[in-house]
Amino acid sequence: MYWGERALHAASSKDLIHWKRGPIVLRPRPRFFDSQLIEAGPPPLLTTDGILVMYNGKNHAQIGDRAVPANTYAGGQALFDHAKPTRLLARLDQPFFKPELPFEKTGQYAAGTTFTEGLVFFKNKWFLYYGCAYSFVGVATCNPSSPEGFSEIRSINYEKEIE
Repeated sequence: MYWGERALHAASSKDLIHWKRGPIVLRPRPRFFDSQLIEAGPPPLLTTDGILVMYNGKNHAQIGDRAVPANTYAGGQALFDHAKPTRLLARLDQPFFKPELPFEKTGQYAAGTTFTEGLVFFKNKWFLYYGCAYSFVGVATCNPSSPEGFSEIRSINYEKEIE
């Protein structure tokens, strides 16, 4: 399991009741979008390349990425080894999902928040559920064959349920 606030930790369990705390596997990085803190996002995905972990990073006002507004929360991705889940293989330097739309830049954090929380595969699409500036909940959809990813087909619908 990957969990935590400020940094991402690992934990293991043989029975899913008793857990053994593992090491910190992902820390904030100066000069990147995740320079102030890192928090766990949706459940990890097992892929042919490794374990894909989506996480949320906050950009530090003084030592963060100057291309991203200070205090912005954005989504990152890290890839861990199948055989050794605490071994980091790769990590995105840019957020894969960040505040762009007006409702993602209002509310409690005007700098912007797209806080990824849930991921579901339904009817041949990925649905990424996320918090928007601590004021709304949004969902972004993505066709798995799209090279553009979640930023291509972002949609918000507060009144209609997914059919």
